[in-house]
Amino acid sequence: MVEKAIPKVIPIRIDEGKGLTPSIGGTLNAPHRHTQDARSRTLRDLRISVTDRCNFRCTYCMPKEVFDQNYPYLAHEELLSFEEITRLTTIFSALGVEKIRLTGGEPLLRKNLEVLIEMLAAVRTPDGNPLDLTLTTNGSILRKKAAALKAAGLQRLTVSLDGLNDEIFKKMNDVDFPVADVLDGITAAQEVGFQNIKVNMVVKKGTNDHEIVSMAKHFKGSGIILRFIEFMDVGSSNGWNMAEVLPSKEVIASINAVFPIKPVESNYIGEVAQRWRYEDGSGEIGVISSVTQTFCHECTRARISTDGQMYLCLFANEGFDFKTLLRSGKSDLEIANAIMNTWSARDDHYSEIRGSAIANQSTSHHKVEMSYIGG
Repeated sequence: MVEKAIPKVIPIRIDEGKGLTPSIGGTLNAPHRHTQDARSRTLRDLRISVTDRCNFRCTYCMPKEVFDQNYPYLAHEELLSFEEITRLTTIFSALGVEKIRLTGGEPLLRKNLEVLIEMLAAVRTPDGNPLDLTLTTNGSILRKKAAALKAAGLQRLTVSLDGLNDEIFKKMNDVDFPVADVLDGITAAQEVGFQNIKVNMVVKKGTNDHEIVSMAKHFKGSGIILRFIEFMDVGSSNGWNMAEVLPSKEVIASINAVFPIKPVESNYIGEVAQRWRYEDGSGEIGVISSVTQTFCHECTRARISTDGQMYLCLFANEGFDFKTLLRSGKSDLEIANAIMNTWSARDDHYSEIRGSAIANQSTSHHKVEMSYIGG
């Protein structure tokens, strides 16, 4: 049996008498300013993995040689329940989190996910606003699920698609899944009213980089925002090699040579994608350059794994155990203080020190796998 590569989990200690105080009636009294870490980065975004399972075996995420039929996935009782996820989300929102992204694995494999989305759609920020609720999917069953997701209150979608050539796409998903079915899922999402859908393409040099321009041509003028992601060294099982990283500046140059583009300002502080707009006004693209142009200094994201561990970085090798707090009778106030204490000590900046002795030492143990905490 394959050994599950899950990083060290750190128990959370509650510091009694510190942090937030309850308001009248004992409810959580939100702070006057957003929670900041040791590098003055604000906690604004929460990514929640709802399952560690996926029906694809993408070579850069869940390669078959590791995630085979004997891989020990989490048992159902180990997963956070919908009620636990909603409670944790409500507490995070009181601390300044404004955006929730549901991930996996493949999140649409989680049974009755639309019920969770409906619960999360009812959560409000301290100002009374709904959360920005979005989801990342491989699109394989989006045709079936799109209407229910929209009706439940999901606001936005991101679909992973690594090429239009069927042979290349099947090679990358490694389960012989056709491109046409993913494209049909995207069409279904548009039909039920989803707007500003994003499509993410992970670019591996020598594998699918020749698909860049054809992807741009296909989605240009469609209302869909195409984003190109540099192949990253997430986890310990994807066989990452710097020689397979195509710098985003080369992606931009390739597209600009065919379809002239110009840079656009970020939508918000901490946006990971650099935005570019077609000069003819027919849409935009983005590039995510975590290898060649790091953005650690603006990272505002916390991640919750499928079984309730909080990770402070996509490249983390340790998580903080919030599931135990949720299941041991701790109050919302105590859990909020634990979140604040954990985030305030955060100093993660792996991408900035990638390749250094410090980074090599810190990743000598297994890094968390992308399928466990989402991308």
